[in-house]
Amino acid sequence: MIEHVKKAILAGIGAAAITTEKAEIALSDLVKKGKLSAEEAKDAANKLADEGKEEFEVASTKLQSVLDDTLAKLGRGQKEKIESLEARVQALEEKLASEACCSEPATSE
Repeated sequence: MIEHVKKAILAGIGAAAITTEKAEIALSDLVKKGKLSAEEAKDAANKLADEGKEEFEVASTKLQSVLDDTLAKLGRGQKEKIESLEARVQALEEKLASEACCSEPATSE
């Protein structure tokens, strides 16, 4: 499951990189055609980068929340099982200690 999440994140980063590259090419073409000044293109590129970063952070937060919820659901049953097993082990240890105490022959001096 973790591998799938890593692949999804890397795919998202790759898509963002491709989108940024395409945006830079499109802005460069607009500058060459004289429809946009270099300063306007720079501002637009910065705005796109900032928006992309914000979207990535929002998506990362949502993903982290989903992962936390999923792991919490998976861990609930495990915690109860562990606690039950610990109680059983403790009871068995107490039983063994009590049997060992009573089964030892008394030594007379």
